[in-house]
This record gives sequence, C-alpha cells and structure tokens, in this order.
Amino acid sequence: MPKVKTKSGAKKRFKLTGTGKIKRKHAFKSHILTKKETKQKRNLTQSGLVDKSDEPNVKHMLNI
Repeated sequence: MPKVKTKSGAKKRFKLTGTGKIKRKHAFKSHILTKKETKQKRNLTQSGLVDKSDEPNVKHMLNI
C-alpha cells in the first residue's frame, strides 16, 4: 500500500502549536489594501486558530 501524502496546499497554510491546536493566517491581506483601514490591516497580520469544527478536516489534510 502506498504512503499517504499530505496535501501540499495545507502544509503551506497550517502549523501545529505545542498544545495541538492548528495555527492559521488571516485572509484578505495580499492585495487591494488601499481601501482597507489601517486597523483592519493590522488585525489581519496577526495569526489565528482554526475553529474546532474545522479541525478534523485540516488534520485529515495534514495526516495528523
């Protein structure tokens, strides 16, 4: 049986924390930034956590 491969898009986007949670970055921070407020851009810079309901899907993509 072949090895199970990790989804390459997922491994670029998600990281596992020490406590087992999944870290992610916010969307909407790549371009068209002129119409966004400074506060919004600053808050999008910070990383967030994947929601509990989405964790099983992300873990399946990462083969955790």
